Amino acid sequence: MHTGIEISGAAMDIDAPPLVSDLSTRAILLDIDGTILDIAPSPRQVWVPTGLQRLLSRLAELTDGALALVSGRSINDIDLVFSPLQLPTIGVHGAEMRLSGDAEVQARVAPLSKALKRKLATVNELGPGILVEDKGYSLALHYRLAADKEPEVLAAVGAICATMPQEAVEILPGKLVVDIKPAGINKGSAVSELMRHPPFRGRKPIFIGDDTTDVPVFRIIPKFGGCAYSVGGIVAEVDGHFDTPDAVRSWLARVAAEEAGAAE
Repeated sequence: MHTGIEISGAAMDIDAPPLVSDLSTRAILLDIDGTILDIAPSPRQVWVPTGLQRLLSRLAELTDGALALVSGRSINDIDLVFSPLQLPTIGVHGAEMRLSGDAEVQARVAPLSKALKRKLATVNELGPGILVEDKGYSLALHYRLAADKEPEVLAAVGAICATMPQEAVEILPGKLVVDIKPAGINKGSAVSELMRHPPFRGRKPIFIGDDTTDVPVFRIIPKFGGCAYSVGGIVAEVDGHFDTPDAVRSWLARVAAEEAGAAE
């Protein structure tokens, strides 16, 4: 059956996970950058492939609303990227959460202080190509355009945070980015909370992520009887992996098509 959803690109990886069935018992949880969207030189340069919004909307329908985005981006930024679509979302590595597309965004922690953000922003003086992203609750330093500066960036961030011990923060390195966020929150704890609320409660989650920031989710998925998949590499905690975001999109499109066909 044709679902009206077109995701262009290569066929699924030969070692991609098997298709899932009966989405009425499942929840689908998706990281964004590097998972369903290809990595771009900067957060503002991401491209949403034609048909992806429709695919996500269709999967949300097939799961009765139990589809959520789980990202390091802020929820406001996520809504702009996927506009006009709004979904249940975990943002800023668990600092904020929205339980449904039309619900209010809930803060789960206080934002970083302006004083610490100002100090961290000076790290971009190490050279061109270091981009500062203020997410409100956290601050990210992207150095994809200055990959050779990684040791200096990480050292400078560590030194700055050490000068302000009153700020309880966690330094979270990712793929050519480092996030400085309040301690005590992560994607895993946020997903655990999300899974206590309808329509996610009682369902078996499928989580797909690509970075070290997703490891806390990989680790908690088994307690809900779910499956976790990584993108771009094999992680010890996961049940399988995809090579690229394009393979993830193709897999999700096939899951939607198979489920829609079974419902007829």
